[in-house]
Amino acid sequence: MAAEPIKTIVILGGGTAGWLSATFLNRILGDTVDITLIESDDIGTVGVGEATIPPLVNLLVFLGLDEREVMKAVQGTYKLGIEFIDWYEKGEAYSHAFGAPGNPLGVLPFHQYWLRQRMRGKGGSLWDYSLNHMAAKANRFTHMKTIPNTPNMEGMNYALHFDAGLLARYLRGHCEAQGVTRREGKVAGVNLRAKDGFIESLRLEGGETVGGDFFLDCSGFQGVLIEGALKAGYEDWTRWLPCDRALAVPCASAGPLKPYTQARAHTAGWQWRIPLQHRTGNGHVFSSAFMETDEAAKILLANLDGEPLAEPRLLKFTTGRRRKTWVKNCVALGLASGFMEPLESTSIHLVQTALQRLAHMFPDKGFNPIEIAEYNRKTQREYELIRDFLVLHYTATQRADSPFWNHCRTMDVPDSLNGKVDFFRQHGRVIVEEDDLFKEANWVQVLIGQGVMPESCSPLTLNVPEKKLDDYFQHIRQIYETTVMKTPSHAQYIAYHCQAET
Repeated sequence: MAAEPIKTIVILGGGTAGWLSATFLNRILGDTVDITLIESDDIGTVGVGEATIPPLVNLLVFLGLDEREVMKAVQGTYKLGIEFIDWYEKGEAYSHAFGAPGNPLGVLPFHQYWLRQRMRGKGGSLWDYSLNHMAAKANRFTHMKTIPNTPNMEGMNYALHFDAGLLARYLRGHCEAQGVTRREGKVAGVNLRAKDGFIESLRLEGGETVGGDFFLDCSGFQGVLIEGALKAGYEDWTRWLPCDRALAVPCASAGPLKPYTQARAHTAGWQWRIPLQHRTGNGHVFSSAFMETDEAAKILLANLDGEPLAEPRLLKFTTGRRRKTWVKNCVALGLASGFMEPLESTSIHLVQTALQRLAHMFPDKGFNPIEIAEYNRKTQREYELIRDFLVLHYTATQRADSPFWNHCRTMDVPDSLNGKVDFFRQHGRVIVEEDDLFKEANWVQVLIGQGVMPESCSPLTLNVPEKKLDDYFQHIRQIYETTVMKTPSHAQYIAYHCQAET
């Protein structure tokens, strides 16, 4: 029997998740499906996700969006990585730079030879051999896939910073021009089919009813459809990710335009700094079990680079995920599907991967339960892998200067994370699972940055003579230093290629 195709999709909620979903589905489905997005101007969006990771750049290409035009519209800047300050110990800092440090030598990754050099009392810092780190600290940026005249050496791997509200506005304009329908209104109720509990339609406060075959819940933390109507359940991860509050505030720009995010640890959490063209985004993520909101606000305001442009806005959340993100004819995306705090800028990426997964398993009106179960299994595993990476930042620390850090340093962690850390401690090898967003270079930088140092290196490194190794390290560092010196400043590059109109 021929499958009956989906003809109407209803997206509840705008913001980045809603409009990115509409853009993506319109791109892959075209005019074969009618897409309606319901949002209310009276309901604000969270909008803390102003920093991204490199896969978003490829998504813009897939969506047919011009990166430079997007950057102009969203007051965007470039991001070469994240600087973590005071996480391992107060006064210490390290980078999680995009792209792997150094260049592989033979079959082994660069960090293995760096471990051997370190054991010889040489080599310096791992980040002395990271092009992204060196360019970031010099406030320089350019589009560079490979280093000129050295085609085997990776160039700058980058992501974007942007104003989330402006991105949603830009995507809305693009979608409406492509035929997506926007309905203004608040949902007053959800009508379920009596025979199977599937969503039949949404009732708006004005009395209007909006029906559809397939529903996407982008309604934020509340999860109006996935939880309110379909009772998916929620798995609380506060025992591993104890921060449950964030205060967000923009401030005036000050100093050079840095091409990286900063994450500075405080006594009961951490503070983000995200530079944009027109302002700097700031936020203090903290645990309400260890700090009152008033104290958190004082710490946030005392650590701004410029004058605050608004009052701090409080966001409350519970780290974790929906037990099922696809129930019957509804898929939850964005904050409606779960939240693991903004530490490694994964929120928007999880919308992206959910949409890609949905494209591979796009349903017909039969909504095959076997395929839905596989979607949920893969989503659950993706969340768990990212969770472990985030927990590593908190638990691998020497800080003992506050009750919060004492708790983090001594708390039980998932067995899956313990296994990876123990494995790395032996010979610096990383267990990378197929569905893990974070690959070997990501784990290596955070593990070493957080003070997890292997006892030895791969025995295969001993096959390279010491003189050859010394020359190799010197050569790489010289190439990177020369490359950075020839690269324009971040501010110059933006002014020339994607300066927003004022």
